[in-house]
Amino acid sequence: MRAMEKKKIALLARTEIPTELTWDLTKIFATDAAFETEVHLITTMAGAMKQYRQTMQKDADALVSVLETLLNLKRRIEKVYVYASLKNDEDTNNKRYQGYFARIQKLTATVYASFAWFEPEVLALPAEKLAHYYESDARLNAYRHFLDQIRLQKKHFLSEKEEGLLAAASDIFAAPENIFGILNNADLKFPTVHNDQGQTVELSHGLFGKLLESTHRAVRKEAFNALYQTYEQFQNTFATALTAHVRTHNFEAQIRNYATAKRAALAPDNLPTAVYDLLIARVNQFLPLLQRYVKLRKQVLKLDEVHMYDLYAPITAVPEKKYSFSTAKKITLEVLAIFGTEYLEIVKRAFSERWIDVCENRGKRDGAYSSGTYDTPPYILLNWQNNLESLYTLVHEMGHSVHSYLSNHRQAYQNSDYSIFVAEIASTTNENLLTQYLLENTTDTGFKAYILNHYLDSFKGTVYRQTQFAEFEDWLHIQDAAQKPLTAKELNEKYLALNQHYYGPSMQKDALIALEWTRIPHFYYNYYVYQYATGFAAASALAAKIRDEGPKDYLRFLSTGNSQYPLEAVKRAGVDMTTVEYLDAAFAIFQRRLAELEGLLRKKS
Repeated sequence: MRAMEKKKIALLARTEIPTELTWDLTKIFATDAAFETEVHLITTMAGAMKQYRQTMQKDADALVSVLETLLNLKRRIEKVYVYASLKNDEDTNNKRYQGYFARIQKLTATVYASFAWFEPEVLALPAEKLAHYYESDARLNAYRHFLDQIRLQKKHFLSEKEEGLLAAASDIFAAPENIFGILNNADLKFPTVHNDQGQTVELSHGLFGKLLESTHRAVRKEAFNALYQTYEQFQNTFATALTAHVRTHNFEAQIRNYATAKRAALAPDNLPTAVYDLLIARVNQFLPLLQRYVKLRKQVLKLDEVHMYDLYAPITAVPEKKYSFSTAKKITLEVLAIFGTEYLEIVKRAFSERWIDVCENRGKRDGAYSSGTYDTPPYILLNWQNNLESLYTLVHEMGHSVHSYLSNHRQAYQNSDYSIFVAEIASTTNENLLTQYLLENTTDTGFKAYILNHYLDSFKGTVYRQTQFAEFEDWLHIQDAAQKPLTAKELNEKYLALNQHYYGPSMQKDALIALEWTRIPHFYYNYYVYQYATGFAAASALAAKIRDEGPKDYLRFLSTGNSQYPLEAVKRAGVDMTTVEYLDAAFAIFQRRLAELEGLLRKKS
């Protein structure tokens, strides 16, 4: 490393980011005043919802009227929610938009409380009467799957009064996640560390990932220690927030007569908990492959001992080429051309119409996501770092956005909002195609080894790591349901033991990695993370199918929205996720590419 320099590189303020690299939220509301007008209208509409109570029992026309009015209100509240959320995330220090987001969360609770009577009344309709409605009014056919999903959960809905109370309390139940978000994104202050050039830099969520990819071990270690020592100071607060969040899941599951919170979380998509449990069991059987990869890292990096901060450093030469956003756009278009003209035109619109917020800035929410609703573009938030991981993130999130676009334009509103369970399939299929593209478009064995290592890292982070998270999340809910303590001490001990179980004896027992749970926002999403792993595995099979047979079945899947239950939709695209075959196929690819990398590194040595 170069001698340490005194120059400090600070994050840019939001106002310093070039306009063309920010998203254009005027496509949602041209001005904040227009947003305020819509909020006022929604408030009025919510107040009028009570006039529709007890009307659907009258006849089919009355039911259609209720459905149209209610869904119109939902579309409107979702639109203002997306606007407030995105404005808040672009700079979480902006008090104005903090206020917007807080207001809309409360208004959302009010809106949903205003039609809390709807689902109990749908459930109260006799099956014979509903069948007669379908026969007498063809308009109801468009709502059949929507109504079937509600009636599927009949025994788990409460009385109208109880449903109203729960809906009104939704913003209270969201408090633990909100506390985590503010603490993690706005209040938490990280120290300065040194980058590869020896410069003093302000540590951030986005920069942390980049520094862990450094070829300089001192840089990786310093960043790792600085980040987790910061979280260590607030571990009790994070534990309190996470425990409260888990408790709300168990509370809602219990009062809705579900056996477990896991069962409650998977029920709306008609998913058996066996899908979740099968993943954890199968991944545990293939832990020797992960541990073999850890051993390879130890050997190639010539380490006496391997630490968690060594898991992201390249074990091959780092390509000199950086990935600017401009370069990444070109590659993205080439990779996704396999899907055909329609898909590619949507991608081009995302770039030209400013659906993407590219750069990191002070106060911006960390990470990346795709977010939008039926009446907005499917926006993408990035924190661009000019590296290969940023390219993968762009291709990943573009998969989400095109999936949303196609579902929204092929389905009616009530059937458009696809399940999170299938969402990760669309994004990781794109990642798999990018990996294959990079491997096929190079004659440089060094770069090929680098891409292979990147793939193995991605598999490790998506299949193994997310399943580790899923196992930890399930444990949290089981412990709380059994009324066992969940202080920072218990969480640290469990997480450290689980981490050691996954990575094996070659991994040093770094005490600070016990705190990793403190910084994972997806633990606040309610049995969410396992879907990254199932999605990646399914995407492996689908990517191969697309290359061999074309994208027709896959594009039909992307356009399905919520018009079918997710397992059925994926099966029609060519993957049965109720069996182990798709998981075993994914591990076979991991094993093959691990062996290929081992062979290339042996030749090099």
